[in-house]
Amino acid sequence: MDKETKKKEILDAFNFRHACKEFDETKKISKDDMNFILETARLSPSSFGFEPWRLINIKNDDLKTKLLDTTWGAQKQLPTSSDFIVILARKDDMRYDSEYIHNFMKEIQKVPEEMLETRINVFKNFQESGFKLLESERTLFDWACKQTYILLGNVMTAAAQIGIDSCPVEGFDREKTEDLLHREGVIDKNKFGISVMVAFGYRKADPSRPKTRQNIEEILEVIE
Repeated sequence: MDKETKKKEILDAFNFRHACKEFDETKKISKDDMNFILETARLSPSSFGFEPWRLINIKNDDLKTKLLDTTWGAQKQLPTSSDFIVILARKDDMRYDSEYIHNFMKEIQKVPEEMLETRINVFKNFQESGFKLLESERTLFDWACKQTYILLGNVMTAAAQIGIDSCPVEGFDREKTEDLLHREGVIDKNKFGISVMVAFGYRKADPSRPKTRQNIEEILEVIE
């Protein structure tokens, strides 16, 4: 495929994608297609490459029903989606001196032992001075949540490129929803908090109006 054809294909997917409010509950996403979408999540970038996320794919109808009480922004998406994913962000694990960060550098990133202290100090300076992330637990958690939105954008775009609809969901009571999932044994709320949710499926109907966006001149300034 030549570059111009590929560019058109990508833009077509962006124009196809919309925040689908209700899905066709008779249509389910194949395991192969969902694995493809999740692979784009796995390959998504994050600050320092530390992957501060965990994904929970809720397909259980009973749990979806319980989530309706605390997730006001997904009243139609929860019952009709094929796959409903809760994206979690790590909490204190993201501190430069945590066991998670030390093990991640060593076991996942394969940082040589003699380089570990240098890498950790760079990350420490970033958190303490550069972005001042250690001022509160919430500041650190919000920074971790920011990373998950990179993943969120990637999975929605990947889904659109293969004709699958999605809808990001921020309409939920975080504390009540975390309590519910903790009671259900789904998450450890001491280690993880909910960042955002995203529903996947096939649209029940086409959007009622065309996509609206500002012109590129209104959002871009070029400094030459």
